[in-house]
Formats: sequence, structure tokens, C-alpha cells
Amino acid sequence: MWPQSCVQMIPFRQGADSSGLPLCAALVKSSRVPYSFLLLNLGPNSPPFHNVKRKPSRKKTAKKRPAPHLPKRMHRPGRRSAGSLFEALVALQARLRAPNGCPWDREQTHQTLRSYLIEEAYEVLEALESGDDKKFQDELGDLLLQVVFHAELAREGGRFDISDVIEAIRSKLVRRHPHVFGKVHARTSADVLKNWEQLKAEERREEASPSQSRAQSPAKASSASLLEGIPKTLPAVLEAYQLTRRAARIGFDWEDFAGLAAKLGEETAELREAADSADARRQEEEAGDLLFVAVNVARHLGVDPEIALKRANRKFAARFRAMEEAAARSGRALADVPRAEMEALWDAAKRRPDLTRR
Repeated sequence: MWPQSCVQMIPFRQGADSSGLPLCAALVKSSRVPYSFLLLNLGPNSPPFHNVKRKPSRKKTAKKRPAPHLPKRMHRPGRRSAGSLFEALVALQARLRAPNGCPWDREQTHQTLRSYLIEEAYEVLEALESGDDKKFQDELGDLLLQVVFHAELAREGGRFDISDVIEAIRSKLVRRHPHVFGKVHARTSADVLKNWEQLKAEERREEASPSQSRAQSPAKASSASLLEGIPKTLPAVLEAYQLTRRAARIGFDWEDFAGLAAKLGEETAELREAADSADARRQEEEAGDLLFVAVNVARHLGVDPEIALKRANRKFAARFRAMEEAAARSGRALADVPRAEMEALWDAAKRRPDLTRR
């Protein structure tokens, strides 16, 4: 391989060798100069030689490793690449924030966008559950816009931009998959999760104090809690799910469902005792304990409690509206229906197949 300085000394002049090739092309064909170096040093008037074939090297070359499997992009004639479309989206959001852009976009801050971020995430889940791909696609776009919007606000403040966001997640994926990109072995998903927790614990220690972490002994360095990093701003059900899931990954979990069922009965009995007392604080505590166990039951069964509760909410709402419609057909508001008749309307709604699963 020729150094760059040597290639720059080669005179590129018009002309041809004995075979009729341009002089620079003849250099490539003879393998005297690397093709890539010539490309870097050609002048604007240099003759083209991209079709020139080089003589095969006599050196044995090592077999190339197979390229990693990458998902194929859906082929649609005339469709722009995902990269160019994403760049256009980023530029569009910057334009909306620029002078003479959209007044509403220009007024937004990280704080004012918080509720939209949560709202869009839930709308993605709702679209996913609906089975409507067009709606799912649109809601994913709305959620993506929130990411781009927050990154644009950070760029304007000189903190980071969308490229930093992408590079951070790309690096994290590589770092947390040493069983794919490194020499760590993981035969099962349980092995993968165990490795993840160890890697994330190391990352949290480094983020907390890089210099202090390096100076600590291994025993002290490993003292960081496994529960660190779980946001305290999470909804209570989701926070309970994350807490119990983290603990379960190192084996602190119920051996079978029977143990959890017994615990559920125990907490129910304690809540009954609290309900009979006049101690409001104890009632709140026991109700919380029962809810926590219920979340643990869902996690143990492999059910996301947040999604399960969302479905239960939708099912209740659908049945309640059916009760209101039934009362309206009799010329009454549901509030005017006697309690016993309300129960009958509820039982009728429960028997309707279209309201059983939501």
C-alpha cells in the first residue's frame, strides 16, 4: 500500500500507455498504485477509469466473514431511503422552530411537551392493540416526531442533537450485546437478561463517578443497587412491575404461582382487617400491599400489568356504556335505574360476546 504523500507525487497528465489506456488508468491496471488513493488525488480534468480492471493479486487473501443479516427494506418503486426521509423530517422540524416558522412549535419546551410524549406512547399501544396497521404506522410517526422535537430543542441549546441520540443508542446496543458482537456466550434469553443487568450496573457506576468507580475495590464497586435507574416518575403500576422484574432476574422471586396465590390471599385478609378499623393510614398501606402483589402476580404469569389493566379499563367502559344505552332505550338515565336493575343490566352486558374482550 502506497502512502498518501507518495501518490501525490505521481504526475497525472493526459496521455496513454502502449495499450491505449490513460496513464493514470495504466497505473491502476498494473497494480502499482492503490485505486482508492488515485481516486482521492485525481484532479477535476483527470480521465475516468472506473471501469479499469486491476490484475489479480498473487497474495492469498483471507476469506471474508459473512456480512451480518440485515432486514430488507420493503421495495416500493420511487420510494426514498429511510435515511433521507429521516433527514428531511429533522430538517422540517428545525424549519418549524426557525424564525417565521410555526408559532406553536416555537413556543414549546421540554416541559410543555411532556404530556404529549406520554399521550403519544399510549396511542401507539392502542393502535397496536387495534390491529390496524395504517393507524399503527401513523401513531409510530407521531411518537418519532416527539423524539425529533426534543432533540431539536436540545440542539438549539447546544447540548446534543439527533445524531448524538442515534449514536448513543447504537453504541448501547453493541455494548449490551457482547454475545453477538463480542466473546460472551449466552445460550438462553435468561442468560442475556442476566448479562444485561450486570452491564447496566457497571454503566450506572461509571455514570455516577467514573474516577471514583475506577479507584474503588471490586467489592465496593459492586455495591450499587440493582434497582438504580428505575425512574421514580413512572406510574405506580409500571414502577412496581420494574422493581419486581429487576429482583426476579437475580433469583429473588416466587418459585411457583401457588406461593403468590397464597400471598395474595394473605394480603386480602389483612386488607379486610384494616377495612374494619378506623385507621385510614393502615387501610392505604394494606391496599397498596395488595396492589403490589397483584402486579407481581401478573409479572410472574408473563403479563404486563399496565396493559392488562388498560384492557380491563376498556372492558369496564364498554360494558358501562352498554348499561347507559339500555337504560336510555327505556326512557331513563342510568342514574335513575334502581340498583338491583343496574346489576341486571351489568350481567346482560357481561354476556354480550362483543364486550367480553376489548
